[in-house]
Amino acid sequence: MPSERKQHPFITFLEEHHEDRAMLAELRRGLGRAPGEAAGMFPYIMPFVHSERDLRQGQADDLFLIASLFALHPASAAAGNMGAHLRACAEAAGDDAATSRRFVQLLNLRRPVLDTPLRQHISLLKAQEIRVNWQQLLADVMSWSRHDHIVQKQWAHAYWHHAGWPTKA
Repeated sequence: MPSERKQHPFITFLEEHHEDRAMLAELRRGLGRAPGEAAGMFPYIMPFVHSERDLRQGQADDLFLIASLFALHPASAAAGNMGAHLRACAEAAGDDAATSRRFVQLLNLRRPVLDTPLRQHISLLKAQEIRVNWQQLLADVMSWSRHDHIVQKQWAHAYWHHAGWPTKA
């Protein structure tokens, strides 16, 4: 269920520079580190942080996360969300039970602890050469903590709602 979203200029920038090896190397240094710990990321991220308020409210943290994940696997898709991408991964690997378990664990996480498990899932997608809709992933991470859990519901729908897929995790 793709959503109609405006293209985020940060993702557009990353996608336009996906072959810039020096940039990708700096952004990968942020993997597994707290936002701002890898100072080499600042020149690429701070132009897209619009205010001190964005810094205080953690919106910049989402940019740090997505930038480092993009650098890990800079293969972009035009559609889909992580639910759809992980479903494709499970089908490619023939391992729906284990992937489903990990996916349910991912859906249960709160935003402050999402970074490492999301990195592990991006690594799975990279191993299966499955592209990521980075525009959607950034929007989803930014909305992860909504009280209605709409992102988690959309991911779950994309993962389980199609013909022939088992209904149990």
